[in-house]
Amino acid sequence: MKDNEMRQIVRKSYAKTAKRSTCCGPQGTQQSSCCTDAKSRSMGYDAQELQSVPEGSNLGLGCGNPVAIASLKPGDIVLDLGAGAGFDCFLAAKKVGSSGKVIGVDMTPEMIDKARENAEKGHFQNVEFRLGEIEHLPVADNNVDVIISNCVINLAPDKLGVMKEAYRVLKPGGRIAISDLALRGQLPKKIKENMAAYVSCVAGAIHIDDYKKAVQAAGFKSVEFKINQAATCSEPEEDKKAMEALKLNADEFKTLSDVVVSVYIEAYK
Repeated sequence: MKDNEMRQIVRKSYAKTAKRSTCCGPQGTQQSSCCTDAKSRSMGYDAQELQSVPEGSNLGLGCGNPVAIASLKPGDIVLDLGAGAGFDCFLAAKKVGSSGKVIGVDMTPEMIDKARENAEKGHFQNVEFRLGEIEHLPVADNNVDVIISNCVINLAPDKLGVMKEAYRVLKPGGRIAISDLALRGQLPKKIKENMAAYVSCVAGAIHIDDYKKAVQAAGFKSVEFKINQAATCSEPEEDKKAMEALKLNADEFKTLSDVVVSVYIEAYK
């Protein structure tokens, strides 16, 4: 399947997600906001963070908390790759303050509309959302202090291209603070070719070693990959729903769970 076809499939899937009030678990399933909050807490968010954002901005789609590792300070200009409904953007906006700015980029028009509605609802003056692909960022060169992203880059067919773009828009000395999924083994062919698995941020993941090479090849220095030990929430009922959504049997799902890990990625320009 060609890259553009893959993007269209992902865009269509997330357009549907944008129209839901919550999305906790694999694409195609909808659950309550308490489920969304529970998943987010397992990813590293605390209750205060979850209560501080506009209702409907947390869709439960992340695999970590990039804001927690970003070391944001007042006045920073922050870029969120794949901003979704704006959840991490709003958390970042509170940290950078009125002297800072947060730019959220997403390729799904429905997500951009939802994020802008949430920004208006939450009275955020230092956040803006732009439609665009993370391989072709609508941001000027040397313009950003910190880049965050949450379980999005795995969806991009050209991960090196994403990293080159991230490097381009960062100021000298700027940094990335990313949460994403990566592999520590090989995915079975059935899962690699499973589109439900792809849009659920699984089949597009690459091995940690290859991911690190892509970050370094883009020019980044002091590259660190750390497994997010907090992202280990796995309830039997959730596992069952995930297996059904991904059309996997118990053995295949166990293989998936053993191979795919949540990682934090930090590096500097």
